[in-house]
Amino acid sequence: MEASGHRAPSVSEALAQRRSVRGFLPEPVTRDTVEAILTDARRAPSGANLQPGRFVALTGSPLKALSDALAEAIADGRPQVAQYSYFPKKMPPELKARQRAAGYALYEALGIEKRDLDGRRRQFDRNYRFFDAPVGIVVTIDKAMGKGCFMDLGMAIMALLASAEGRGLATCGLGALAHYGDVVHEALDLPEDEIVVCGIALGRADTDHPANAVRTAREPLEVFAEMRGF
Repeated sequence: MEASGHRAPSVSEALAQRRSVRGFLPEPVTRDTVEAILTDARRAPSGANLQPGRFVALTGSPLKALSDALAEAIADGRPQVAQYSYFPKKMPPELKARQRAAGYALYEALGIEKRDLDGRRRQFDRNYRFFDAPVGIVVTIDKAMGKGCFMDLGMAIMALLASAEGRGLATCGLGALAHYGDVVHEALDLPEDEIVVCGIALGRADTDHPANAVRTAREPLEVFAEMRGF
């Protein structure tokens, strides 16, 4: 369901206003809208047109069943089984600082003290409920694919996020879902040759939710790019 009278933003506007949303309204998103967003995702560039990766979109009882399975695994103390390395094995200090700054900004907005470890854990565990979004998407890739195919899948995910933004919807990438890739495999009966890459929460943003007031900073152009011959 797209917003009535919603004007689709330009690509630059969509990228500028996009953020990770962690508070959603319960409004459903139609199948037609989700299918259109996933079709846009598949239009992303793909080396040799391999089009790596799959998307499993869930809503209603299937989404609740997956969230319940993840909650049960966490409550039972089931060990995490990551199927690939998301972050560097040893996080450099400058990247660790960015990670902490983003986390502290979120916890501050939610009124969670830095030493409130239980509060921080409960907030993190909301990843496994897709932050109560009406749609949850599980992203997978064939384990035989090379590193370049992960890059192609990343471009498809970005196209998905931009497409949702252009339709007045909000998203949040959920890398934490890969921590329990085995649980997701069991709950969704995924093929054995697929790796769980991440999840995506999709829905209408709750603009009154304090978590959605947080914006992470981006490095200025001169830090991450060089301009030669201009």
